[in-house]
Amino acid sequence: MQRQIHLTISDNESGKRLDQAVAALLPDLSRSRIQQWIKAGQLLLNDHQVTPKHKVFVGDIITGSIEESEETGDQPQNLPLDILYQDEAVIVINKPAGLVVHPGAGNKDGTLLNALLYHFPASKNVPRAGIVHRLDKETSGVMVVAKTLEAQYHLVKQLQERTVKRHYIALVVGELISGGSVEAAIGRSGNDRLRMSVTPGGKEAITHYRILTCYTGMTLVECQLETGRTHQIRVHMAYIRHPLVGDPLYGGRNRRSTAGEIASPKDWMRKPAPIFWLSPDRRCTPEHCILSTRAASAK
Repeated sequence: MQRQIHLTISDNESGKRLDQAVAALLPDLSRSRIQQWIKAGQLLLNDHQVTPKHKVFVGDIITGSIEESEETGDQPQNLPLDILYQDEAVIVINKPAGLVVHPGAGNKDGTLLNALLYHFPASKNVPRAGIVHRLDKETSGVMVVAKTLEAQYHLVKQLQERTVKRHYIALVVGELISGGSVEAAIGRSGNDRLRMSVTPGGKEAITHYRILTCYTGMTLVECQLETGRTHQIRVHMAYIRHPLVGDPLYGGRNRRSTAGEIASPKDWMRKPAPIFWLSPDRRCTPEHCILSTRAASAK
């Protein structure tokens, strides 16, 4: 399948190598394939063929036509999807806890990607079936999936430019007295490859949090992400010594505790928590795929 490329370098990519900039703007493509296309002259910088290590700057234009394979080893599977909204460009899905987003080690199938291939066969023509962001297996929440290459490009660009706002609700250990922000780089733990950790050599990570409700021994918070690192909320809240309740990986001595062992917030199960309705600001087109949320109380 032929894919047309037209990218403009912004401040975020300025000063990077050409192959690095393309990889940042099109994360669904592998760096090795990007380098091959650049060397073959299929990707041009300002209408000129250059090397993959050529530096790019604000305003530079990357154009080209690349050949993408439509073949995929992932198979369609008839798994239920809770679809909140869809149009010709995007699908908005309520992902339940327990559903893996993308096949990987230990999860070869039974994922959201497999379900998308079944319910939307045309998604096989979009890298990763249109998935542009992920949620952990045990995390529930809203996900936006692209139906077309154009929509995928614009959604990825918005995530990179941080114009998409992502809010999560979490129950954490301890009684917070105020909201705040955590700005701490996150990288792979040197002691356990399954864990992420706050490390000076990691990638920039910023989490803002505010208190929604206080309980005995725990607090319900709303977290807003400026970045999207693996396990970001779990790592950052554990870093400030308020890990998520029952977190088996980052909960420390509380990791085996249940909510009932930490405290007995009987009203927690009855009291409605804030929810978020996702709605397009306007009709979603490849040129304008901006989504916003508005808070509402559960009835």
